[in-house]
Amino acid sequence: MTKADNHVPSWDEHADWWIEGFTGGVDPEYEEQIIPLVIAELSHSERILDVGCGEGQVSRRLAAARLGRTVVGIDPTERHIEVARSRGGGVDYRIGSVDRMPFADGHFDAVVACLVFEHIDDVDAAIGEVARVLDSGGTFLFLLNHPLLQTPNSGWIDDQILDPPEQYWRIGDYLTETVNIEEVEPGVRVRFVHRPLGRYVNALAAAGLVLEHMHEPPPPPGFLARCEEYELASTIPRLLALRLRKLPSALAGER
Repeated sequence: MTKADNHVPSWDEHADWWIEGFTGGVDPEYEEQIIPLVIAELSHSERILDVGCGEGQVSRRLAAARLGRTVVGIDPTERHIEVARSRGGGVDYRIGSVDRMPFADGHFDAVVACLVFEHIDDVDAAIGEVARVLDSGGTFLFLLNHPLLQTPNSGWIDDQILDPPEQYWRIGDYLTETVNIEEVEPGVRVRFVHRPLGRYVNALAAAGLVLEHMHEPPPPPGFLARCEEYELASTIPRLLALRLRKLPSALAGER
């Protein structure tokens, strides 16, 4: 795995940037796409763990969607958990890391990880922990920035040199696992780990988590309306969501 920058920014540095810019109903990708998808996929689950819950917007909506449901949110950033607890919503919020979770084996019948694994180094340990705390037959809902189409250095190209001009989506170095520090806006640098999709799927399968359904939705209308140039990329999915099922231990051992 290559690294593009030696400085490693932490979420503690930019927690308030995330909270102010992407929560509380201000982000159309969460409001129009991510949260409705999560609620629909986990509609029958009773004991849910939200891994990397941030300030709790997904956790709160899951708890509100079903009376009597138990939702636990875990996140390593103290500021995120502080704000999550202040916003309430009947969720049990805890500080902790996905690769060392303080829960018993099989404690949850569903786990959701929303745009989290792009920031995790030890993906095998983290997936192993998800599988451990998930009950047999339980659901893992795994949401990522699309590993193929949101590869570093990908983007919309308006090529005026060609005759006639062409517009197309450029894909970066997809097969190379890379740590990138991206300046997402002035003064805000976020660390991302890019991996090919097969790296995730194979690690999930090795942990006994098998794919049932895959979502590749187009960007939602509210996102496309923000800037005129986004409309050009309306057929390029930004999100990938995988619904996986934990195999019974005997079957998992046979794989």
